[in-house]
Amino acid sequence: MKNIAFIGLGNMGLPMATNLLKAGRRVSVFDLAPEPLETLGALGATVCKSSKEACHGVDAIISMLPAGKHVKGLYLGEDGLISSLPENSLIIDCSTIDADSARDVHSACKEMNIDMVDAPVSGGVRAAGLGTLTFMCGGSSKAFERAKEVLADMGANIFHAGQSGSGQVAKMCNNMLLAIQMIGTSEALTLGKKNGLDPKTLSQIMMASSGKNWTLECYNPFPGVMEASPASNNFKPGFMVDLMTKDLTLAIENATATDSKTPLGKHAHDMYLSKQKQGDGLKDFSSIIELLS
Repeated sequence: MKNIAFIGLGNMGLPMATNLLKAGRRVSVFDLAPEPLETLGALGATVCKSSKEACHGVDAIISMLPAGKHVKGLYLGEDGLISSLPENSLIIDCSTIDADSARDVHSACKEMNIDMVDAPVSGGVRAAGLGTLTFMCGGSSKAFERAKEVLADMGANIFHAGQSGSGQVAKMCNNMLLAIQMIGTSEALTLGKKNGLDPKTLSQIMMASSGKNWTLECYNPFPGVMEASPASNNFKPGFMVDLMTKDLTLAIENATATDSKTPLGKHAHDMYLSKQKQGDGLKDFSSIIELLS
Protein backbone atom coordinates (compact mmCIF):
# COMPACT_ATOMS: atom_id res chain seq x y z
CA MET A 1 0.00 0.00 0.00
CA LYS A 2 1.82 3.03 -1.27
CA ASN A 3 -0.94 5.63 -1.46
CA ILE A 4 -2.40 6.79 1.86
CA ALA A 5 -4.94 9.49 2.71
CA PHE A 6 -4.57 11.12 6.13
CA ILE A 7 -7.43 13.19 7.49
CA GLY A 8 -7.01 15.10 10.76
CA LEU A 9 -3.58 16.61 11.33
CA GLY A 10 -3.57 17.79 14.94
CA ASN A 11 -0.86 17.25 17.55
CA MET A 12 -0.88 13.50 16.88
CA GLY A 13 -1.91 13.33 13.24
CA LEU A 14 0.83 15.65 11.99
CA PRO A 15 3.80 13.57 13.24
CA MET A 16 2.05 10.33 12.27
CA ALA A 17 1.60 11.54 8.68
CA THR A 18 5.19 12.76 8.69
CA ASN A 19 6.40 9.25 9.54
CA LEU A 20 4.42 7.80 6.66
CA LEU A 21 6.22 10.19 4.32
CA LYS A 22 9.57 9.21 5.83
CA ALA A 23 8.71 5.57 5.18
CA GLY A 24 8.27 6.32 1.48
CA ARG A 25 4.47 6.36 1.31
CA ARG A 26 2.67 8.78 -0.98
CA VAL A 27 0.41 10.70 1.37
CA SER A 28 -2.59 12.89 0.52
CA VAL A 29 -3.65 15.10 3.42
CA PHE A 30 -6.62 17.17 4.51
CA ASP A 31 -7.36 19.23 7.62
CA LEU A 32 -9.43 22.29 8.39
CA ALA A 33 -6.35 24.12 9.70
CA PRO A 34 -3.89 25.44 7.08
CA GLU A 35 -0.69 25.20 9.17
CA PRO A 36 -0.24 21.41 9.21
CA LEU A 37 -1.12 21.25 5.52
CA GLU A 38 1.66 23.71 4.77
CA THR A 39 4.11 21.73 6.90
CA LEU A 40 3.31 18.41 5.24
CA GLY A 41 3.17 19.96 1.78
CA ALA A 42 6.75 21.12 2.27
CA LEU A 43 7.69 17.55 3.18
CA GLY A 44 6.20 16.16 -0.02
CA ALA A 45 2.59 15.37 0.85
CA THR A 46 -0.21 16.13 -1.59
CA VAL A 47 -2.34 18.85 -0.02
CA CYS A 48 -6.05 18.49 -0.77
CA LYS A 49 -9.03 20.82 -0.47
CA SER A 50 -11.43 18.20 0.87
CA SER A 51 -11.45 14.79 2.48
CA LYS A 52 -12.99 13.31 -0.67
CA GLU A 53 -10.19 14.69 -2.79
CA ALA A 54 -7.61 13.25 -0.39
CA CYS A 55 -9.20 9.79 -0.63
CA HIS A 56 -9.33 9.60 -4.41
CA GLY A 57 -7.36 6.61 -5.69
CA VAL A 58 -5.65 5.72 -2.40
CA ASP A 59 -5.00 2.27 -0.91
CA ALA A 60 -5.91 3.18 2.67
CA ILE A 61 -7.49 6.03 4.62
CA ILE A 62 -6.29 7.06 8.08
CA SER A 63 -8.36 9.42 10.19
CA MET A 64 -7.45 11.08 13.49
CA LEU A 65 -10.39 13.18 14.69
CA PRO A 66 -11.56 14.63 18.04
CA ALA A 67 -14.78 12.71 18.78
CA GLY A 68 -17.28 10.13 17.63
CA LYS A 69 -19.54 12.69 15.99
CA HIS A 70 -16.67 13.84 13.77
CA VAL A 71 -15.77 10.30 12.74
CA LYS A 72 -19.39 9.43 11.95
CA GLY A 73 -19.78 12.72 10.10
CA LEU A 74 -16.72 12.01 7.96
CA TYR A 75 -17.72 8.50 6.97
CA LEU A 76 -21.51 8.30 7.41
CA GLY A 77 -22.78 11.86 7.15
CA GLU A 78 -24.47 13.46 4.21
CA ASP A 79 -22.14 12.81 1.29
CA GLY A 80 -19.93 10.78 3.68
CA LEU A 81 -16.83 9.03 2.39
CA ILE A 82 -18.15 5.48 2.60
CA SER A 83 -20.71 6.14 -0.15
CA SER A 84 -17.96 6.98 -2.65
CA LEU A 85 -15.20 4.51 -1.69
CA PRO A 86 -14.62 1.44 -3.87
CA GLU A 87 -15.04 -2.08 -2.50
CA ASN A 88 -12.06 -3.52 -0.60
CA SER A 89 -10.94 -0.07 0.52
CA LEU A 90 -9.27 0.05 3.95
CA ILE A 91 -10.20 2.54 6.68
CA ILE A 92 -7.96 2.95 9.73
CA ASP A 93 -9.56 5.25 12.27
CA CYS A 94 -7.01 6.24 14.92
CA SER A 95 -9.35 8.60 16.77
CA THR A 96 -10.18 7.96 20.42
CA ILE A 97 -13.97 7.77 20.47
CA ASP A 98 -16.80 5.81 22.07
CA ALA A 99 -16.99 2.16 21.06
CA ASP A 100 -20.59 2.44 19.82
CA SER A 101 -19.69 5.12 17.28
CA ALA A 102 -16.80 2.96 16.06
CA ARG A 103 -19.15 -0.01 15.70
CA ASP A 104 -21.62 2.10 13.71
CA VAL A 105 -18.92 2.92 11.17
CA HIS A 106 -17.75 -0.71 11.11
CA SER A 107 -21.29 -1.84 10.35
CA ALA A 108 -21.66 0.58 7.46
CA CYS A 109 -18.28 -0.48 6.09
CA LYS A 110 -19.28 -4.14 6.20
CA GLU A 111 -22.39 -3.41 4.13
CA MET A 112 -20.19 -1.74 1.49
CA ASN A 113 -17.53 -4.50 1.55
CA ILE A 114 -14.96 -2.08 3.00
CA ASP A 115 -12.38 -3.21 5.56
CA MET A 116 -12.02 -1.14 8.72
CA VAL A 117 -10.08 -1.14 11.96
CA ASP A 118 -10.64 1.19 14.89
CA ALA A 119 -7.05 1.76 15.98
CA PRO A 120 -6.66 4.33 18.79
CA VAL A 121 -3.13 5.00 19.95
CA SER A 122 -1.13 5.28 23.15
CA GLY A 123 2.17 7.02 23.68
CA GLY A 124 1.45 10.71 23.23
CA VAL A 125 3.03 13.33 21.00
CA ARG A 126 6.59 12.20 21.72
CA ALA A 127 5.94 8.61 20.64
CA ALA A 128 4.04 9.89 17.59
CA GLY A 129 7.13 11.84 16.56
CA LEU A 130 9.45 8.90 17.18
CA GLY A 131 7.19 6.42 15.41
CA THR A 132 6.89 4.25 18.54
CA LEU A 133 3.15 4.46 19.20
CA THR A 134 1.08 1.55 20.47
CA PHE A 135 -1.95 0.77 18.30
CA MET A 136 -4.96 -1.08 19.79
CA CYS A 137 -7.00 -2.41 16.91
CA GLY A 138 -10.57 -3.62 16.61
CA GLY A 139 -11.92 -5.29 13.50
CA SER A 140 -11.75 -8.50 11.49
CA SER A 141 -8.52 -10.48 11.25
CA LYS A 142 -8.39 -9.67 7.54
CA ALA A 143 -8.67 -5.92 8.11
CA PHE A 144 -6.10 -6.07 10.91
CA GLU A 145 -3.55 -7.90 8.74
CA ARG A 146 -3.99 -5.29 6.01
CA ALA A 147 -3.69 -2.40 8.45
CA LYS A 148 -0.55 -3.71 10.16
CA GLU A 149 1.59 -2.92 7.14
CA VAL A 150 0.73 0.77 7.37
CA LEU A 151 0.63 1.03 11.17
CA ALA A 152 4.17 -0.36 11.39
CA ASP A 153 5.46 2.90 9.88
CA MET A 154 4.03 4.83 12.83
CA GLY A 155 4.19 2.46 15.78
CA ALA A 156 6.29 -0.11 17.60
CA ASN A 157 3.46 -2.13 19.18
CA ILE A 158 0.42 -3.21 17.17
CA PHE A 159 -2.26 -5.30 18.90
CA HIS A 160 -5.44 -6.94 17.62
CA ALA A 161 -7.74 -6.40 20.60
CA GLY A 162 -10.75 -8.13 19.02
CA GLN A 163 -13.74 -7.38 16.81
CA SER A 164 -15.23 -3.98 15.96
CA GLY A 165 -14.95 -1.41 18.74
CA SER A 166 -12.43 -3.48 20.71
CA GLY A 167 -9.61 -1.03 20.04
CA GLN A 168 -11.66 1.74 21.62
CA VAL A 169 -12.47 -0.41 24.67
CA ALA A 170 -8.78 -1.26 25.14
CA LYS A 171 -7.80 2.40 24.90
CA MET A 172 -10.54 3.41 27.35
CA CYS A 173 -9.36 0.84 29.92
CA ASN A 174 -5.71 1.77 29.47
CA ASN A 175 -6.26 5.49 29.96
CA MET A 176 -8.50 5.02 32.97
CA LEU A 177 -5.70 3.01 34.58
CA LEU A 178 -3.14 5.64 33.53
CA ALA A 179 -5.17 8.40 35.22
CA ILE A 180 -5.49 6.39 38.43
CA GLN A 181 -1.76 5.63 38.32
CA MET A 182 -0.86 9.28 37.80
CA ILE A 183 -3.02 10.40 40.71
CA GLY A 184 -1.65 7.69 43.00
CA THR A 185 1.95 8.53 42.13
CA SER A 186 1.26 12.22 42.67
CA GLU A 187 -0.29 11.49 46.08
CA ALA A 188 2.69 9.39 47.19
CA LEU A 189 5.29 11.94 46.08
CA THR A 190 3.38 14.84 47.66
CA LEU A 191 2.96 12.94 50.93
CA GLY A 192 6.67 12.13 51.00
CA LYS A 193 7.62 15.74 50.27
CA LYS A 194 5.41 17.02 53.11
CA ASN A 195 7.22 14.64 55.44
CA GLY A 196 10.62 15.97 54.42
CA LEU A 197 11.63 13.43 51.78
CA ASP A 198 13.32 14.48 48.57
CA PRO A 199 10.90 13.57 45.72
CA LYS A 200 13.76 12.41 43.52
CA THR A 201 15.11 10.08 46.20
CA LEU A 202 11.61 8.81 46.97
CA SER A 203 11.05 8.17 43.28
CA GLN A 204 14.26 6.12 43.13
CA ILE A 205 13.18 4.12 46.19
CA MET A 206 9.75 3.35 44.73
CA MET A 207 11.27 2.50 41.34
CA ALA A 208 13.30 -0.22 43.08
CA SER A 209 10.31 -1.36 45.15
CA SER A 210 6.79 -2.67 44.68
CA GLY A 211 5.42 0.80 43.88
CA LYS A 212 7.31 0.89 40.57
CA ASN A 213 5.12 2.01 37.67
CA TRP A 214 5.25 3.64 34.24
CA THR A 215 4.52 7.10 35.64
CA LEU A 216 7.55 6.98 37.93
CA GLU A 217 9.75 5.53 35.22
CA CYS A 218 8.81 7.68 32.24
CA TYR A 219 6.58 10.61 33.26
CA ASN A 220 7.32 11.70 36.81
CA PRO A 221 4.75 14.35 37.87
CA PHE A 222 6.93 16.12 40.44
CA PRO A 223 8.73 19.17 38.97
CA GLY A 224 12.49 18.84 38.81
CA VAL A 225 12.68 15.09 39.31
CA MET A 226 12.82 14.13 35.62
CA GLU A 227 14.37 16.73 33.35
CA ALA A 228 12.45 15.84 30.18
CA SER A 229 9.02 15.37 31.79
CA PRO A 230 6.21 17.91 31.29
CA ALA A 231 6.29 18.54 35.06
CA SER A 232 9.80 19.98 34.70
CA ASN A 233 8.70 22.14 31.77
CA ASN A 234 5.75 24.06 33.27
CA PHE A 235 3.45 21.11 32.48
CA LYS A 236 3.64 21.72 28.74
CA PRO A 237 1.83 18.76 27.14
CA GLY A 238 2.36 15.93 26.44
CA PHE A 239 -1.13 14.74 26.87
CA MET A 240 -3.54 17.46 27.89
CA VAL A 241 -5.91 17.50 30.85
CA ASP A 242 -8.71 18.08 28.31
CA LEU A 243 -7.87 14.82 26.54
CA MET A 244 -7.60 12.80 29.74
CA THR A 245 -10.94 14.21 30.88
CA LYS A 246 -12.48 13.21 27.56
CA ASP A 247 -11.11 9.66 27.83
CA LEU A 248 -12.28 9.28 31.42
CA THR A 249 -15.74 10.50 30.41
CA LEU A 250 -15.86 7.73 27.79
CA ALA A 251 -14.82 5.20 30.43
CA ILE A 252 -17.42 6.31 32.98
CA GLU A 253 -20.19 6.39 30.36
CA ASN A 254 -19.24 2.88 29.27
CA ALA A 255 -19.08 1.66 32.88
CA THR A 256 -22.61 2.97 33.43
CA ALA A 257 -23.89 1.31 30.25
CA THR A 258 -22.28 -2.05 31.11
CA ASP A 259 -23.07 -1.91 34.85
CA SER A 260 -19.35 -2.02 35.69
CA LYS A 261 -18.03 -0.81 39.03
CA THR A 262 -15.17 1.66 38.57
CA PRO A 263 -14.96 3.67 41.82
CA LEU A 264 -11.34 4.72 41.31
CA GLY A 265 -12.05 5.60 37.69
CA LYS A 266 -15.00 7.73 38.82
CA HIS A 267 -12.85 9.54 41.38
CA ALA A 268 -10.15 10.14 38.78
CA HIS A 269 -12.81 11.54 36.44
CA ASP A 270 -14.03 13.92 39.14
CA MET A 271 -10.49 15.15 39.83
CA TYR A 272 -9.71 15.79 36.16
CA LEU A 273 -13.03 17.59 35.73
CA SER A 274 -12.03 19.84 38.65
CA LYS A 275 -8.67 20.49 37.04
CA GLN A 276 -10.35 21.31 33.74
CA LYS A 277 -12.82 23.69 35.43
CA GLN A 278 -9.89 25.58 36.96
CA GLY A 279 -8.88 26.55 33.42
CA ASP A 280 -6.02 24.06 33.19
CA GLY A 281 -7.36 21.98 30.31
CA LEU A 282 -4.37 22.74 28.09
CA LYS A 283 -1.83 21.70 30.72
CA ASP A 284 -0.31 18.24 30.73
CA PHE A 285 -2.36 15.63 32.60
CA SER A 286 0.48 15.17 35.10
CA SER A 287 -0.43 18.64 36.42
CA ILE A 288 -3.07 16.82 38.50
CA ILE A 289 -0.40 16.91 41.22
CA GLU A 290 -1.20 20.62 41.62
CA LEU A 291 -4.57 19.67 43.12
CA LEU A 292 -2.72 17.86 45.92
CA SER A 293 -0.23 20.53 46.97
